[in-house]
Amino acid sequence: MSTDSPISLWDMSAEEPDIRNPMAGDVETDVAIVGGGFTGLSTALFCAEKGLSAHVLEAKHIGFGGSGRNVGLVNAGVWHPPAAVREKLGDTYGPRFVTRFGEGPAQVFDLIEKHQIRCEVTKTGTIHAAHAPSGFEDLKARHAEWARLGEPVDLLSPDEMVEKTGTSAFYGGLLDHRAGTINPMGYCRGLARAAKGAGAEISTGVCATNLRRDGKKWVVETDKGTVRANYVVLGTNAYSDALWPDLNRVFTMIHYFQLATKPLKGNMSHILPGRQGIWDTGQIMFSIRRDAHDRLVIGSMGTVVGSVGRGLSHRWAKKNLARLYPELGPVEFEEAWHGQIAMTPDHLPRIYQLAPNLLTPIGYNGRGITTGTIFGECMANLISGMDPADLPLPMTELSTVPSAPIMSRLYQTAFTANQILKSF
Repeated sequence: MSTDSPISLWDMSAEEPDIRNPMAGDVETDVAIVGGGFTGLSTALFCAEKGLSAHVLEAKHIGFGGSGRNVGLVNAGVWHPPAAVREKLGDTYGPRFVTRFGEGPAQVFDLIEKHQIRCEVTKTGTIHAAHAPSGFEDLKARHAEWARLGEPVDLLSPDEMVEKTGTSAFYGGLLDHRAGTINPMGYCRGLARAAKGAGAEISTGVCATNLRRDGKKWVVETDKGTVRANYVVLGTNAYSDALWPDLNRVFTMIHYFQLATKPLKGNMSHILPGRQGIWDTGQIMFSIRRDAHDRLVIGSMGTVVGSVGRGLSHRWAKKNLARLYPELGPVEFEEAWHGQIAMTPDHLPRIYQLAPNLLTPIGYNGRGITTGTIFGECMANLISGMDPADLPLPMTELSTVPSAPIMSRLYQTAFTANQILKSF
């Protein structure tokens, strides 16, 4: 655990040690990577494995942004069902994207196994839960598509949901056997350890302040010195700032908060016995999972309002746990936190070429674990000479993409914790 105040339960409980390393003077490298989360660290790992020198610059500490605040669901695919992805991306990229992102959890699990990352991994799937009859109809259609593609996804009846979750609150569900759960900070720190072991450099507490060209090289100016590189990858996603003009206009930033109970006591083995993580079909999404230490972690859209033991977020969590599991009785919480999610207008991620040899994957729409890992490999492949036409989705220039529409105002006002509480 870091010596700073923990940013999440995962920051407190991750078994993988934190990596702190200040930057000492100016640096020259093949690839400079801004951001020490899933994207930046996987980019560094895959680059190093290809024999490229890579240097990660993290303004705070490893996993400080969305990676260390994630729910920890290792989901396959994206928000859209496969047919909608094909419709949006076309006949060439659509099937390729569906296949590649369907394989995302397997890639994450393979990295965890290969590098022996201690992150409380489960491989029992995740469940998309129907919050209403209309939600179950949507899940039936999704199941039909995945079944046609031969993927291991089961449609669960209400009775089967009771068996899997321990609550009768849902109208059915979709169990994806490809998926699972992890301690996301543990995974992030494990990627950092693996990247360093492969030869990458990581500097923490280093804030990138400016990007400029110097001949054929990029220069990343920081508050601790400069980094000269052939390529730069911005791996900041929802935590992007003004380092590159207008980058944050292409997504809508929303918050997602979580509260973790103290470990369950008594005979509560019926509650999420397989430890599948759950998220629901409601417009104002919520999630719940049971971690390796028998805590229940429950969350929804908004920021933490109040402290761990009191306030609006605390009342929301108590109310919803009582709705789902009245047998729990009074519950105590030991940690509360929130993070930022980058939502795109079409709920699909992006890979931008901002300028020659300057790349950024962005807009993960709440699927950071798999998307960050997949795109980290894509960055390394592009830098090594892969044809951009072989990516799982088209690479575009920032100037060709319109700003995210004013739906951002909907997210940032309607999805406050107060509105969430009123919606239940």
